[in-house]
Amino acid sequence: MSAPIFLGVNVDHVATLRQARGTRYPDPVHAALQAEMAGADGITMHLREDRRHIQDHDIERFTTCVQTKLNFEIAATDAMQAMAIRLKPRDVCLVPEKREELTTEGGLDVAGDETRLHAYTQRLMEHDIRVSLFIDPDERQIDASVRTGAQVIELHTGAYADADSEAAMDAELQRIVSASRYAIDAGLIVNAGHGLHTKNVAAIARIPQIHELNIGHSLIADAVFLGLADAVSTMKRLMVEARSA
Repeated sequence: MSAPIFLGVNVDHVATLRQARGTRYPDPVHAALQAEMAGADGITMHLREDRRHIQDHDIERFTTCVQTKLNFEIAATDAMQAMAIRLKPRDVCLVPEKREELTTEGGLDVAGDETRLHAYTQRLMEHDIRVSLFIDPDERQIDASVRTGAQVIELHTGAYADADSEAAMDAELQRIVSASRYAIDAGLIVNAGHGLHTKNVAAIARIPQIHELNIGHSLIADAVFLGLADAVSTMKRLMVEARSA
């Protein structure tokens, strides 16, 4: 029997729509609770330093009513670490962050910042927070992630999702397959995400070493036409079917 695969729903872009007009709606916390009821196994919220979408109060409110788990995405700054320690989410995922980017453009360079990320990771783990590092599917970054003590990695699937030919997509898929196997052998839990949607998710979901997929933008886009509950349940069904095929 194949291992189950789990869906984490990122609700950042519900907050993006709210912030575009500076209103109090739509509420990403309400969206997160709807996603949970529709079959999401967890909720991802990325509190960016520029607060372009999720706000502090969104994180604070959701931690009081979460039914599954919160995956709290943050840059590895002192202020974000202090907030994570105060709120104690189930998971913290450390991601790179640049003010000028539209969305996260690649993985952390763990190998180039290993000493600092080791200390940062250990501090969070002292407070019973599980730490994930968002990295490219690269063995050097996986080895460095192991040395930080992080329990989880999330493989960046953006190059796979953005590939402009079938050959390029297949090459990126093979990188993810290889990295997933390598990371499992190194004792890590392997998650993946970025740029996944209903047309490309199956190949990633079939990789037996991958534990969880975190998906946001495409789900919120589909929700415009289908409603959030149907968008989430459809994505979860496609993932489960691909894993069990």
